Amino acid sequence: MRRLTFIAGLAVGYVLGTRAGRERYEQLKKSASRISQNPAVRNAAETAALSGREYAGKAYHSMSDKVPGSVADRVRSLRSRNNGEDDWGTTNT
Repeated sequence: MRRLTFIAGLAVGYVLGTRAGRERYEQLKKSASRISQNPAVRNAAETAALSGREYAGKAYHSMSDKVPGSVADRVRSLRSRNNGEDDWGTTNT
């Protein structure tokens, strides 16, 4: 595992550190862009996203029956305590 991490680090260093690597990076970036614009790839990605949403919805409904109280109700009650504001990312000093 360590050897694989070391080799991956060398590859990243090469790509980012050399002019030839930078040119290769630009080629890879351009080909990835072309692939992502392909209608077949876009349709497959949309299908996967819709399937994921469907399964997430099914999981939510099956778990909401088993967990006492709704998570959304708990979040709303916490927000109402703070007048709709949250303090995520702040520190108490």
